[in-house]
Amino acid sequence: MSKENYVVVKYEAQGERFEVLAKPKEVSELREGKSIGLSDVVVSDIIYKDAKKGLKASPSSMKKVFGTTEFEVVAREILLRGEIPLTAEQRREMLETKRKQLISFLSRNCVDPKTKLPIPPTRIESALEAAKIHVDLNKDIESQAMQAVKELTKIIPIKLARALLELRIPQKYTAKAKPLLQSLGELKKSNWLADGSLIAELEIPAGAQTEVIDRLNSLTKGEAEVRVMEVR
Repeated sequence: MSKENYVVVKYEAQGERFEVLAKPKEVSELREGKSIGLSDVVVSDIIYKDAKKGLKASPSSMKKVFGTTEFEVVAREILLRGEIPLTAEQRREMLETKRKQLISFLSRNCVDPKTKLPIPPTRIESALEAAKIHVDLNKDIESQAMQAVKELTKIIPIKLARALLELRIPQKYTAKAKPLLQSLGELKKSNWLADGSLIAELEIPAGAQTEVIDRLNSLTKGEAEVRVMEVR
């Protein structure tokens, strides 16, 4: 693997030094709590003392610091707590990816408090630039979004919100609709009517209203009935 595609994650504790070769983007995802296998993050299954010299960490040093020599346990601790050196290009790409994630999160979870309507990603992007808000590679998206909303309120009307939808799904679509609803949000209530149709209340991120309605219409060929009960 080219050196441009991995970094040496370094961790020092109790006078010992440990290094792991890993993919920078995947390390960032792991730190954000995403479900990602360790094998998809690391480049090799070796714990180094000095990767550049090819020196492996001793079992005794791993036992001393981590209480185990098991690779997955030790590597995960290093990846989560260690220092990540990045090239300028790697840093630029990771910042751009995280910026897009922040815009997507805000667009999906926020509304204009006056209209109760979702805010287009392009408007959020412009507001982020106007407010001079920059992403932090070492912080998760949700916490950065909470802080960003406080700053964005100086630029545009915006608030984090949830929407409660009332849905009526015709009987012929219910088998496919039930699992879809559970993947789109939190199913608060569901009842079956005498004709076999499904009445449900679904709580979703307020900014996702259009997406959810479009997906339900696509599944039911426009036969689903959707009503926004509340945005809070």
